[in-house]
Amino acid sequence: MTATVSAEETLIDDRLARRNAVLLACAQALGGASASIVIASASLVGAGLLGADKSLATLPVSSFVLGTALGTLPAGAIMHRFGRRVGFVGSAALGVVAGLASAYAIFVASFALFCFAVMASGAVSAFVQQYRFAAADTASDTFRPKAISFVLAGGVAAGVIGPQTVILTADWFDPILFAGTYVAQAGLALVSMAILAFLSIPRPPRGPVAEGARRPLGRIMAQPRFIVSAACAITSYALMSLVMTATPLAMIACGLTQTDAAHAIQWHVIAMFGPSFFTGHLIARFGRERIVAVGLALLAGCAVVALMGVDVANFWIALILLGVGWNFGFIGATAMLTDVYRPAERATVQSVNDFLVFGFVAAASFSSGALLHAFGWATVNLLVFPFTALSIGLLVWLVWFERERAPV
Repeated sequence: MTATVSAEETLIDDRLARRNAVLLACAQALGGASASIVIASASLVGAGLLGADKSLATLPVSSFVLGTALGTLPAGAIMHRFGRRVGFVGSAALGVVAGLASAYAIFVASFALFCFAVMASGAVSAFVQQYRFAAADTASDTFRPKAISFVLAGGVAAGVIGPQTVILTADWFDPILFAGTYVAQAGLALVSMAILAFLSIPRPPRGPVAEGARRPLGRIMAQPRFIVSAACAITSYALMSLVMTATPLAMIACGLTQTDAAHAIQWHVIAMFGPSFFTGHLIARFGRERIVAVGLALLAGCAVVALMGVDVANFWIALILLGVGWNFGFIGATAMLTDVYRPAERATVQSVNDFLVFGFVAAASFSSGALLHAFGWATVNLLVFPFTALSIGLLVWLVWFERERAPV
């Protein structure tokens, strides 16, 4: 009788999880488009607002990444206190304000205000990053990796919606370029807010009993599985950011065209999110650790191809491997993280994990151009090998450690 009830409860949970995953995938497509919009246009806006000195033109993009890093801990605290739906809907409302503020900054030609508004959009992105965790909240153990990967599959649409938004809206307020783009960004956030209002994710129990079940954060973070999952997520995302950010500059320096670079980034984004349609199935079949290891190996393969030459094919193949490697590594590490916390701990642990990840991603974003300029394209790619080797070594150790600790 108990087994029957458990199966029925799992079926009900997965029905709810599937519904939530669809809503979150749609919100991911719209919310994730903000990052593509910023990457495609913010540097051009910055260059236009700065006048003759273009040295800080990329600061708005770095401000977006920094905003994401700074927003992770507040995002976790807000959702722990008020729940997922309130946090997500509220952050989408902030996205509307941030988009309109960005447009206003362009109208009044304020570079500082534009950087601040884009940083606010980055803080909204910190909530968007939590969509993948929210998809797992109501899912059974079997469906959880599939729910996570399905939500991230919304990034495929985001990779199309963002650039197309820039192309279609750049001259809405001609001759003030890109003001319309950020008005459109606000519109996307408004639609996302309406979608997120339909989420149904029960809040973890609160009160003395529930709070007593929460372990100290340090104890949670000391778990080997937390350490390894966080390390693999950091490695996957930071190395992806490091190489991706440097690639367009390297391609231009090697005599290739901006069109070549744009197409390379386009296929990279598709490679990042396209596999999400089946990554969850692969994790369910082969296990989290194996898929993460494959992802890390693909990141190393990206560096090998990049070091073999500087033709268009080398850059394109390298970026495709980089995208798929990020997908396997990051989704697999996210699935690993869901094993280490209890329901009452989830918001805090998830936000701390993302703070660590995006702190390193921000550092990689800031340092990529400087490394390329000072040491060259080969050095950027050589840095991939020690970090992927270390992470794979940690995965092997974790499997051995947990096998030794398992009851006979």
